[in-house]
Amino acid sequence: MADSDSRAGVRYADPRILEWIDRVHAAHDAGLAAAFAAPDREDMPAIQVGPEEGRLLTLLMRLTGARRVVEVGTLAGYSAIRIARGLAPGGHLWTCELEAKHAAVARANLAGAGVADRVTVVEGPALDTLASLETHGPFDAVFLDADKEGYPEYGRWATRHLRTGGLLLADNAYLFGHLLEDTPAAASMRRFHEESVAHFDTVCIPTPDGLLLGIRR
Repeated sequence: MADSDSRAGVRYADPRILEWIDRVHAAHDAGLAAAFAAPDREDMPAIQVGPEEGRLLTLLMRLTGARRVVEVGTLAGYSAIRIARGLAPGGHLWTCELEAKHAAVARANLAGAGVADRVTVVEGPALDTLASLETHGPFDAVFLDADKEGYPEYGRWATRHLRTGGLLLADNAYLFGHLLEDTPAAASMRRFHEESVAHFDTVCIPTPDGLLLGIRR
């Protein structure tokens, strides 16, 4: 059910509701809590996905039986833990991170969460590291949460290397509310949306900043 306000973009949530929802549906154990708090602790940008978005990643991996997954944008490893915990037995995640410090923090968090054996953190510029992963494909899912101007190129890579039925997931699809502005970043994000529709069955899930979900045709 929806009313005219909710269809127009009003969201019936406030911090108290969101805190309760997170506690019920996306609670943190010690490993997740450490990874989520790491950006503040390690003087890194606190730009990781929220608990509900992270839980959604886990469930989407489980729903699709994902075994081979790529993430672009590791940060402190919070979303990587969420993805890894949804992989099918024997599955593996390759997560690409530009910053060496972030990669080191992520590796420690992955080990603390008990998923280090399922995740490889690959350091370097994403387009270079993605090229190095191609022999592991085709992939079951690709999750983008990195520099927004790079999304069109990352999306094209995903198009080439996802199996039929594989998932493309991209955070910040609303570009922090700036999607329709006349800026290079906004133009890149709109191009990513438009190109995705050409190769995927898509929807933009109305998370706080939008999560594009596409199924490879």
